[in-house]
Amino acid sequence: MIRAGALALAALLIGPPVVAAASFTLGPEERTAALQIGLRSVTLDTFDAEWRVAGQSGDSVTVVTPFHRLVLAGRHAAFKNQRVKHGEPEKLLREQQDRLVIWASLYGSRVDFARFYAPRLLVGAREIEPTFVQNERTAVRTEGGGYLARCVYGFPVKDLTPKANLLLVVRDADGRDVSRFTIDLATMR
Repeated sequence: MIRAGALALAALLIGPPVVAAASFTLGPEERTAALQIGLRSVTLDTFDAEWRVAGQSGDSVTVVTPFHRLVLAGRHAAFKNQRVKHGEPEKLLREQQDRLVIWASLYGSRVDFARFYAPRLLVGAREIEPTFVQNERTAVRTEGGGYLARCVYGFPVKDLTPKANLLLVVRDADGRDVSRFTIDLATMR
């Protein structure tokens, strides 16, 4: 009895195992840890700092790994003062299966500046095309007079490793680079 109590106390002090890199498939322990982090994150504005990458001129991207997706689910449930519904984590992971999702916040000077943007992931010399692109057609006007477009990109994970160092390049309709982001999956769960 005392030994079991000591083991339980040690487990609490040590905490959940730390994920060393992005994982495209999560085990039960990682799923539980992600949901718990999401539930506790309601008072933290910087809860997603490890998945956010700043670019030039204020542009940024958020990398939505499976772990991050479950953190968001836990956070949304906590904001509603609810529990994550049974089966919801599995459903969310199935929806994102075999894809690395990237949310991009890009700034421009015209309302439709991002409409024909073309993202690519560069892994070494290899260029990976997205399987999903949703560019905001009508960007939101900012206080400074410019525009903010929120875009969503999905890339296949079959050619990626959990510790890959990626370069996301967003090009305009003429093929010119308009934004670049270095994404280090080894620093993300």
